[in-house]
Amino acid sequence: MFAGYSYFRNNPSTAGVSSFSLNGGSASVAYNANNWLSGVADFGAYHNGNILSTGTNGTLSTYLFGPRVSYRHFERLAPFGEVLFGVAHASSAGTSGSDNAFAMTLFSETGTSNQTQNNLRVSTGIVFRF
Repeated sequence: MFAGYSYFRNNPSTAGVSSFSLNGGSASVAYNANNWLSGVADFGAYHNGNILSTGTNGTLSTYLFGPRVSYRHFERLAPFGEVLFGVAHASSAGTSGSDNAFAMTLFSETGTSNQTQNNLRVSTGIVFRF
C-alpha cells in the first residue's frame, strides 16, 4: 500500500490555455502475484483553488488500474515500471461543468488533435508492506 502527497501539472492541449498546477494526494494498492509481477489500483485527487488567477476552483480525480513489473534485487529498494489505465474526472466550481475521460499513466501524444494531453504527476509518500 502507498499513500502520499502528489503534485499534478496540467498541460491543456487547448490553444491559448496555459499550463497550471494542482496539489493533492494519491494512494495505491498492489497485489504481488509473484516476485516480479503485481496488479495495481491507484487513486488520486488533486485541487487548485484559483486556476490561472481566474478565481476558478478545479478538482481532478483519477482511478487507474493495471500491471506493475518490479526488480526485487535489493532489500529496501524495488525499482518498478507500470502501465495503468482508467478514468480521470475533472470538475470546476467556477463553471457548472464536469467531465470524464479515458486516462493512462504512459502514452505518447500524436498528431495535432486537441483530444489528448500529456501531464506530469510526481508523488512522494510512505509504502506499507504486509
